[in-house]
Amino acid sequence: MQLITEMEDQMEQFETEISIPETLPLLPVRDIVVFPYMVLPLYVGREQSIASVNEALSEDRLIFLACQKDPADEEPEDEEIYEIGTVAVILRMLKMPDSRIKLLVQGVKRGRIVEHVESEESYRVRIEEINDPEEEGNAENEALLRHIKEQLNQAVSLGKPMLPDLVAVIESIEEAGKLADIIVSNLGLKVDEAQEVLELEDPSDRLKKVGEFLTREISILEVQQKIMNDARGEIDKSQKEYFLREQLKAIRKELGEEDDFMAEMEEYRKKIKKCKMPKDVNAEAMKQLDRLSKMHGDSAEATVARTYLDWMIDVPWSKATKDKLDIKEAKQILDEDHFGLDEVKDRILDFLALRKLKKDIKSPILCLSGPPGVGKTSLGMSVARAMGRKYVRMSLGGVRDEAEIRGHRRTYIGALPGKIIQGMKTAGTNNPVFMLDEIDKLGSDFRGDPSSALLEVLDPVQNVSFVDHYLGVPLDLSKVMFITTANYLDPIPPALRDRMEIIQIPGYTEEEKINIAEKYLVPRQIKENGLEDFKVKFSKKALADLIAGYTRESGLRNLERTIGTVCRKLGRMIAEGDKRKSFMVTEKALEKHLGPEKFSDDEELKDNEVGTVTGLAWTPVGGDVLFIECTKFKGKGVLNVTGQLGDVMKESSRAALTYVRTIAEKVGIDPEDFEKFDLHIHVPAGAIPKDGPSAGITMGTALVSCFTGRKVNKKVAMTGEITITGKVLPIGGLKEKLLAAKRHGIEKVLVPAKNEKDLRTMPKSVKNTMEIVYVSQFEEVIEHALLAKE
Repeated sequence: MQLITEMEDQMEQFETEISIPETLPLLPVRDIVVFPYMVLPLYVGREQSIASVNEALSEDRLIFLACQKDPADEEPEDEEIYEIGTVAVILRMLKMPDSRIKLLVQGVKRGRIVEHVESEESYRVRIEEINDPEEEGNAENEALLRHIKEQLNQAVSLGKPMLPDLVAVIESIEEAGKLADIIVSNLGLKVDEAQEVLELEDPSDRLKKVGEFLTREISILEVQQKIMNDARGEIDKSQKEYFLREQLKAIRKELGEEDDFMAEMEEYRKKIKKCKMPKDVNAEAMKQLDRLSKMHGDSAEATVARTYLDWMIDVPWSKATKDKLDIKEAKQILDEDHFGLDEVKDRILDFLALRKLKKDIKSPILCLSGPPGVGKTSLGMSVARAMGRKYVRMSLGGVRDEAEIRGHRRTYIGALPGKIIQGMKTAGTNNPVFMLDEIDKLGSDFRGDPSSALLEVLDPVQNVSFVDHYLGVPLDLSKVMFITTANYLDPIPPALRDRMEIIQIPGYTEEEKINIAEKYLVPRQIKENGLEDFKVKFSKKALADLIAGYTRESGLRNLERTIGTVCRKLGRMIAEGDKRKSFMVTEKALEKHLGPEKFSDDEELKDNEVGTVTGLAWTPVGGDVLFIECTKFKGKGVLNVTGQLGDVMKESSRAALTYVRTIAEKVGIDPEDFEKFDLHIHVPAGAIPKDGPSAGITMGTALVSCFTGRKVNKKVAMTGEITITGKVLPIGGLKEKLLAAKRHGIEKVLVPAKNEKDLRTMPKSVKNTMEIVYVSQFEEVIEHALLAKE
């Protein structure tokens, strides 16, 4: 109040004492119209404008303020400046560090530009003063004054911001022109509207125009007040908390305490910069950070944004481990961890050798296929150790949701990236060894097909820009060495199988198992069962009996479990008071610790029999033997096949019978017997489903033996498919089948001649202990398998 009263007194002094010259320096102003009685700061930066200010300060501190029509014009022409302006006095002047000038000016009187005076350095104009005419004290003017004041009070009551002191001053003003100028200068009108009021010379007209603007302002304020009242009525608990937190934030700011939210934003900014993200990824992260900075810190949307930024920061965009490129050291590590598996080891060493020659070579995508327990998963850990890389494992068994691979879309709280991104975060580097276990056991349902989602991950061309649905930005996976495992390849979709380099791991021979047990399994089980302080040894004969009689399998899991059982029995003996410090486990001690053998000669053919043939089969858990039986009895030539066989094996039996009938006389069968007898072919273990094109020659041999009465050599096993013309077709899984034959003590194996190439990589310990005969016609099978008739 005191300040405004002093301003009024100063204005009256200016009106009575200041003499306005004909020419004045001109200061074009932008975006504001200056009225008499108005005090405001101005920033002056243009050279001519600064020159005008200096002239005014050197004379009588008076300057003419006129608004320019285009605020963007840096050098307005004469016609681009409004004619009507305001004479103002410069109250204060301050020079800024950036060469600009800050002025505090006060409007004195209206004026009109009569002529622009030429001046090289500054703006200068000749003006004429505009004086308000004498006001008549009639009832109409009095009513107008009261109406305007009431409107102003109503606007203030509706929330129009205005200083209380100024409102009090306005209440005391009785001149229409003065009242109009003071009110209009505080309404915040647009430039063209304010200039329109400034150009009205009649005070009553000006006041009426101000009344129109006040009426409009009151209407807007009433609508705004209604909206605020409606919104206030809908405020719930969370909104109230929001306002309280905002107030708390303001209080903390006033107290000088640190703004935790802004500090958090700055911390995010530093972390994003430190991550060294690719350009487009960094742009997306900064965009999300800007969005977060505009949200309330405790809102649900802010939580989602924070989680997203945390993931973006945690993904190793530029972090990588340095590969160990010492080939000899890598070979030594692989040999230390695993016995055998030469094909896989050679592939890893090949990659390291090429990496040494070419730094940007893409990592291979391997698929290790073989029965359980052969060391597929643990091999991945050895590869990582040999290469000096981080190791990450993900099990795909039973995964049905595509989002497990590609991530969830960021449309709800709780969404997460897929397992690939999670694995990269766990590794902390962009070039880990990533083990994808059980790729053959992927599922699919209404939520999507994960195997299709893996196409991009395991494609060496596409995975350069893998996009997770949650992150929404590309991530380069080409540096990752993906190793997948599968028990068998048939369930893997062809498109996915095509993207991987498949390496078969068929299983271990008995010799290999003994070596692995001595080197790895026995020491590990001794340690795990607390027998490090005791000298425990297994004889080779005990290990051989353990393998043959208790754990007949392709892999090593049951063997290690059984060794662990023996170690636990020894530990129990020590706990019960046995004082010995050393123990030798012999073949005689096995029955004491483990009970009778689970696999015995009862499962093998004891004698050469008529109509019973030893066949070889492939299963997901390795190779196995099948004893196919055939018998005949009086009937009408009906063929009955049992044993829960699939369509392929049933067709093989019919094809075998057809060909046997064509060569009946040649092999000593009366053709009429096929019409006199019914045939029954049976494959034992009927509860186990069996199918596959590899039992044709076995069924044919059983048929010939049954009709001729010639016994089958029990030490001969066979595998191969037969055609109706007697050709022996190649089969798959030969390595697994030969290992099964060796486990069962088979001495001779008949295999299709076209499978000879598959024997090149077979261990010598298998090839040298069995006679492998290659056959191309069914007659050769009979010659080797059937004994002479007694």
